[in-house]
Amino acid sequence: MKKIIALMWIGLLCFVNVTVAGETATKDEVIAKCKAAAQLVQEKGQEEALKVINDAKGPFTWKDSYVFVIDMENQTVIAHPERPQLIGKSLFTIKDKNGKLFFAEFINVGKTKGEGWVDYLWPKPGSNDPVPKSTYVFRVPDTNVLMAAGIYE
Repeated sequence: MKKIIALMWIGLLCFVNVTVAGETATKDEVIAKCKAAAQLVQEKGQEEALKVINDAKGPFTWKDSYVFVIDMENQTVIAHPERPQLIGKSLFTIKDKNGKLFFAEFINVGKTKGEGWVDYLWPKPGSNDPVPKSTYVFRVPDTNVLMAAGIYE
């Protein structure tokens, strides 16, 4: 029972932190963070970059957003600071509340255009209720790695 209450408080504090602070990420910040994460992969290597990106208190988690990373070849999440339980999972066939295969669309945008925006429904940090989200995806040049971060509407 104590664990349940503690988890409820943690969830509430995360929600309050996001909503009371009122700080929401901008499209420009999302693009800049994805490109900075891609640069980190190119400079430090994928393994070191993923350690930094997975740090929920690190530079790639800010305001109400975060960078997460997809391996396009294996169609799996390889970094996610807000939902680490997704690491190693394929979300390729996951649909949002409206039936959109958003993860598959991330990969399609990465492979065909190299970068772009995808709209879908996803819970904000600290919540389980899906809300409109627009995610920018950016393919790290010369790799199968895709950086992604989004804004909630």
